[in-house]
Amino acid sequence: MTFVHSQGRPVASPRPGFTLVELLVVIAIIGTLIGLLLPAVQSARETVRQTGCANNLRQFGLGLLCYESARRHFPPTDARPPAATADWSVGGGWSLHARVLPYVEEGAIADRFDFKQAAFRGSFSSQQPNPAFASLFASPITMLLCPSDSAPVINSSSGFAYAGNNYMVSIGSGTANGQGGMFWNFRRPTDGIVYEKSKVRIAQITDGASKTVIGSEAIRSVGQDTTFAAGAAPPFPYQYTLNGSSGWNSTTLAPPVGSTPTTADIDGVLANWKSLTSWRGAASPAMRGRGLSWAATTFGNGLTNGFLTPNSEIPDYVVHWSGFAGPKSWHRGGANVLYGDAHVVLVGSEIDPAVHRAIHSINGQEVVNP
Repeated sequence: MTFVHSQGRPVASPRPGFTLVELLVVIAIIGTLIGLLLPAVQSARETVRQTGCANNLRQFGLGLLCYESARRHFPPTDARPPAATADWSVGGGWSLHARVLPYVEEGAIADRFDFKQAAFRGSFSSQQPNPAFASLFASPITMLLCPSDSAPVINSSSGFAYAGNNYMVSIGSGTANGQGGMFWNFRRPTDGIVYEKSKVRIAQITDGASKTVIGSEAIRSVGQDTTFAAGAAPPFPYQYTLNGSSGWNSTTLAPPVGSTPTTADIDGVLANWKSLTSWRGAASPAMRGRGLSWAATTFGNGLTNGFLTPNSEIPDYVVHWSGFAGPKSWHRGGANVLYGDAHVVLVGSEIDPAVHRAIHSINGQEVVNP
């Protein structure tokens, strides 16, 4: 429609605009669409991160196999680091992750190691790095980090910086046979691919490499050692390990139930985890948090077993030099585990505990269908 000006010139009618109600409706529709789209975007991003995590773990697994091929056995874990007054030339304290670095294209760091020297000094409860390697131990290794874990990559313990690690190597099932065999005590031979000074060959995985779990991911710890009231716990998934050492023999790692426990006995001990109050974080001077350092040989930093199912309600349970653990992750639906042929699978928490423990044993001859 046009109007005629008083002087005879045509004048266009004004264009109608949006009303306030219409604007509010449009804004509401846009907000709804964003709300619907955002979870999809976040899900897609997490899928990418989960895939990246699996690829990193697979690469680490290939490094383990390359080491085994070159040295004719999987890398061992060292004994406890020597005392503060010990001669560093005796060696000790090196993680198996450090030994694998030359086989995963990290020679720039590994070439500067000297495994004839000790990696750490100090007592078991307060470790410090050998100054010759301290700067190397603070170097992040991308392959050893899960992209879904937002915990700080660099942490400090006793004033020293360390780069973290998400990928743990299995010491076995963590079970007990009731005859004195306690497969969480990696100072002795276990039913896994590694223990102190071990030289396990791939041929010893008689249950079949493609059917045996040799490693898995973990959630890195954060913060200082802390306490929570009995019956309470940090938010799930736990970014701390639970200090369960009370009542255990620090030398033999025998549990409070006796020197010849069964697996059921250990289940009973761990079932009371909520009564414990002490938790280990990333800054633990004993380095008993989870994944504080890829360089340290402690259970918390580089080792695991299959006693707990993926993302179990029971936290990783530290007992002196060892403990009970299982795959843990920030992924939906489970956690990534590494098999002996280097393939990686996301295993869910619904897996039967007995089956989960069986697939972590290299030679149990169990008949399982994971």
